[in-house]
Amino acid sequence: MGILNITPDSFSDGGQLYRDGQLDQSKTLRAVEAMLSDGADIIDIGGESTRPGAAPVSVAQELDRVMPILNAVQERFDCLVSVDTSTAQVITQAAGAGANIINDVRALQREGALQAAAATGLPVCLMHMQNQPDSMQNNPEYQDVVGEVLGFLAQRKKDCITAGIAADQIMLDPGFGFGKTLAHNLMLFNALDQFAATGHSILVGVSRKSMIGQMLASEVDQRLIGSVTMAVLAAQKISAVNGSLILRVHDVKETVQALRVWQTSTEN
Repeated sequence: MGILNITPDSFSDGGQLYRDGQLDQSKTLRAVEAMLSDGADIIDIGGESTRPGAAPVSVAQELDRVMPILNAVQERFDCLVSVDTSTAQVITQAAGAGANIINDVRALQREGALQAAAATGLPVCLMHMQNQPDSMQNNPEYQDVVGEVLGFLAQRKKDCITAGIAADQIMLDPGFGFGKTLAHNLMLFNALDQFAATGHSILVGVSRKSMIGQMLASEVDQRLIGSVTMAVLAAQKISAVNGSLILRVHDVKETVQALRVWQTSTEN
């Protein structure tokens, strides 16, 4: 899953697709083309930054960012598109424009989101986050981070099924970096087999995140090797229990190359 942040303030690549304060559609479509050429299976479009400390955007602003790019991508490319949103109106309009997946960091808890997602009939990805982006990194605490995150996702799965979303249409995301310390993130990462044991596809998004920066004492633009390494390790952990994995990454080419080397080296 290649990340397409069409926001001016995302933690890693915010504003890179902008020119003179406006989103550059041509540059954005070239970025999509490059990710697909490099081996991305899914393009994940996000119009609201969820970096630590980020403030929510209005519905109108998110729609103004997402819909023109979603329409342009659908017109130009034959690919799967997920929309990274928590907002009912965006879910509904994105589905109407041909989106294939709803990817929600708030696990469809925002008002109307669950009902809107169920009405689309699309697959959904449910992520765990403690608190909200503007406060999630203010001293996050857990008694049992793995158990609590698994429990939260299990309850949200039940709520989705009750709302009419089929179990096989649900993906789960532990939410690395969303209301977690480095220790919490590493405990969750080392428990990926437990998440895979749920029988759902697991989305892992660690690309360029602060957990890698803390391990390597590196800034965002120096986290490529760490990000790719973590992606391969996640693939190894999920593969060991015959699970299904989606890797959400900024650096598609490098990640795909690393996965190919790993896969080829382990073939009998």
